[in-house]
Amino acid sequence: MNAYMMVIAVLLPMFGSILIPLLPFRKRNVMAFYIELLVLVTSALTFGLIMNPPSDAFVLFRFTGRLSISLKLDAAGSIFAVILAFLWPFATLYSFEYMKHEAHEKVFFMFYTLTYGVTLGIAMAEDIVTMYFFYEMLTMVTLPLVLHTLSREAVLASRTYLYYSLGGAAFAFIGMIFILIYGSTSNFTPGGVLDVAALGEKSNLLLFVYVLCFCGFSVKAAMCPFCAWLPKAGVAPTPVTALLHAVAVVKAGAFATMRITYFSFGTELLRGTWAQNLVMALTIVTIIFGCSRALKETHFKRRLAWSTVSNLSYILFGIVLMTPLGLAGAFSHMICHAVMKIGSFFCAGAVIYKTGRIYIHQLDGLGRKMPKVFLVFTIASMALMGVPGLCGFVSKWNLAKGAVAGGTPLAYAGLGAILISALLTAIYMLTIVVRAFFPGKDFDYGTIADIKDPNWMMLLPLCVFVIVMFIIGIHPQFLTEAVEQVVAAVFAG
Repeated sequence: MNAYMMVIAVLLPMFGSILIPLLPFRKRNVMAFYIELLVLVTSALTFGLIMNPPSDAFVLFRFTGRLSISLKLDAAGSIFAVILAFLWPFATLYSFEYMKHEAHEKVFFMFYTLTYGVTLGIAMAEDIVTMYFFYEMLTMVTLPLVLHTLSREAVLASRTYLYYSLGGAAFAFIGMIFILIYGSTSNFTPGGVLDVAALGEKSNLLLFVYVLCFCGFSVKAAMCPFCAWLPKAGVAPTPVTALLHAVAVVKAGAFATMRITYFSFGTELLRGTWAQNLVMALTIVTIIFGCSRALKETHFKRRLAWSTVSNLSYILFGIVLMTPLGLAGAFSHMICHAVMKIGSFFCAGAVIYKTGRIYIHQLDGLGRKMPKVFLVFTIASMALMGVPGLCGFVSKWNLAKGAVAGGTPLAYAGLGAILISALLTAIYMLTIVVRAFFPGKDFDYGTIADIKDPNWMMLLPLCVFVIVMFIIGIHPQFLTEAVEQVVAAVFAG
């Protein structure tokens, strides 16, 4: 029965979302109730599956032989699924208020909810073919969200997003084909599916293919030099950019690189090779590059986007360490970054919604007029910096332990990059906080007299995210233990 629940969890938001523009909702509140109920039921099903995972896979469609679309929720997929199931209901609630005055609202919520089901398909994919199928679908269903405003900037951003995504998918496709040819199975198997002893002279070829595949999937994770699309996508409505930068798209890219590294190619083939060193060097460069670009960026959402570029490569760095501690750090930061960054973006969205201000120099004094929003933003900023007592410290500590345990020069270089990144993060995030709360003695508060915090639909998600940041930061044991169990299952293969 649980196997059928997986299918329902994936297909319910997909088919339910198609009805949104078709049903004759007499009032907007009725439409909002339908959408939120759809998302909540999906999340409840997902949490039920995480608590009681099915032992068997479910084949949705079989092409031929090993080629099929099939679902199976394992320990690693549960990490991604719990992020989605927890954050999506709050993101949807926030969106109802933000999108109140936007055009084409039904179409927006159709694709927004459809994305939930598609992303769950990636989390629950049994094999590389299924993951690739849903991965490509993710591009198609999020493209209209980036394009939503139909402005010139949105059109250009959507083109960039599409070109990068299709290019990355082409490289990932090459990796999938080689796994199908040289792997014992297409299913995700802890330890990989390649017989290293039997590869012989093909080892270097497969290492080259791994690099192509890793880079292909890491396009959505915005690794250098494939990161230009992410800041440009900030022209979309804030619920979309938060979705792209914190929850669905970028985490799907990071999750896919983890899958191919540990479950397809296998660390036995990759560890200590030039391929590992190359992808690790790219992640280290991205950590520093993203922070540096965030430091000079003057646009509020684009600064947060460049911060995302940097933080996503924390996760990728942990993955390519190819050790238990490294993978534990990657999973920890995958969870913590999702909460920290969606909170940051929602604060930016609240400011834009209430004031229309999009540049950092326009935020002077707003901390006094929107104290709740900027208090949350301050806490999220401190968490991103890695201040003890907040979740960001926990994940960065775990990554640091993984880097030290790696013991290689590149691993230590990655640790140095994380420390430099923490310093730069403090500068580019606290600059915003200082301007908001301390604009200067000569600032005229009369220019912002009518500005105030948004309503509960925006504030409730922000409050929940702050509580989670503190809970993980003060009592990290439950997160650490859960991640260690997942990592143990991965390396048991």
